Amino acid sequence: MPTDQILGSGQLPLAGPDLAAKRPSPALTLTAALLGFALICLDASVVNVALPAIGSTLGVGMSGLQWVVDAYTLAFAALMLSTGAFADRAGASRAFALGTAVFTLASAVCGLAPNLPSLIGARVVQGVAAAVVLPASLALVRQAYPEPARRARAVAAWAAGGSAAVALGPVAGGLLTTVWDWRGIFFVNLPVGALILALLVRAPRSERRPAPLDLPGQATAVVALTGLTFAVIEGGTAGWAALAAAVVAAVVFFRVEARSPHPVVPLGLFRNRTVAVAVAAGAAVSVAFYSVVFVFSLFFQQVQGLSALRAGLAFLPMTGLIAVTNVVAGKLAGRYGARLPMLIGQALAVVGLLVLLYVDAGTSSALTAVLLVPLALGCALTVPPLTAAMMDAVPAERAGLAAGVLNSARQVAGGLGIAVFGTLVSGGFVDGMRMSLAVGAALLLVTFGLSFRLAGR
Repeated sequence: MPTDQILGSGQLPLAGPDLAAKRPSPALTLTAALLGFALICLDASVVNVALPAIGSTLGVGMSGLQWVVDAYTLAFAALMLSTGAFADRAGASRAFALGTAVFTLASAVCGLAPNLPSLIGARVVQGVAAAVVLPASLALVRQAYPEPARRARAVAAWAAGGSAAVALGPVAGGLLTTVWDWRGIFFVNLPVGALILALLVRAPRSERRPAPLDLPGQATAVVALTGLTFAVIEGGTAGWAALAAAVVAAVVFFRVEARSPHPVVPLGLFRNRTVAVAVAAGAAVSVAFYSVVFVFSLFFQQVQGLSALRAGLAFLPMTGLIAVTNVVAGKLAGRYGARLPMLIGQALAVVGLLVLLYVDAGTSSALTAVLLVPLALGCALTVPPLTAAMMDAVPAERAGLAAGVLNSARQVAGGLGIAVFGTLVSGGFVDGMRMSLAVGAALLLVTFGLSFRLAGR
């Protein structure tokens, strides 16, 4: 890799005409990390609007479209439990370069996929690579900015890159699908991946640190989550068999985690009330948000007959406010504590889901776009405070592990939500959509009640 040109000791070569050109650049390192994080966030949202085109080209139904999304989400979520430790063992710069290279190659395979199995397989590889990129990119930012104040600004820029990618995802997906083809949403990753790898030439080579890996725990988590998702999406005899396998794997997982000296999910974390509530609320928010984006991406095109571009633009009012609201939520949490903005956010998200029950095939897309906004605002108000509350509730040395558990739980919940909601709408779209909205609202009402148990400021 190009990063190997920099000495592992952190010292620069003693002489040479291109000494200055090889000196590590914090700004370029941050740019590479931000682009990597934005790339994996974009791929989680850009696919939704292209799903009808994918289904038409490859001749697949609802279950196939669910797998196109969930193959990425579940691989990303499940392996995120261990990839932070992998990044430490390999070194953040090496792990980030490897993850970016694999993600870029898998994107090319997605774009060239001749059928559904090959597309799903490449999406799994994308998810694995994304799980490596996320913790490694943040570690690179921390490494490039050792001074706390500058590091805080750099991390804020890194996070803003992810928020912007999520906001632009539906629009980018609609635009690329309309002017090019659904394959364009994957091919566009190739030049971005190449740029990231080029920028890594100026990133410092990271030290390798010992970090234990809980391979049995990781393996049983993957089996349990995959089996459960398969059971929900596919159903039938195969679904019951997958559910049984998921239950067995889950039992083994909990036994392994209870006995492992270095578990991927320390079960003791959940004895802390704040941690338990934060994870539950984060999961409920992810079910509501990601599942609604999935369902309405199909609704706009398959029920209302909008083009992919118009469907993507319909999400812009919803997603465009997320980054701004995240900042407001952080300030509210700093002033009033986590409980108040979490309660306001979850209440607003419930209202947002309930007003969407009004939507049917005859509702104008402009009105639907407006009705999606309260849900987005509620979710964006909830996530930063619950994340801050969880980080404050654990010792500093366990903050990275706790963040991995929270993010993994949110991604898993979003993937399972898509599986459940996709199954509901396959039996009758509008009725299934309304049932899905009701399920999301019920989950948020439960976590809204649990959030009262959090300490005030």
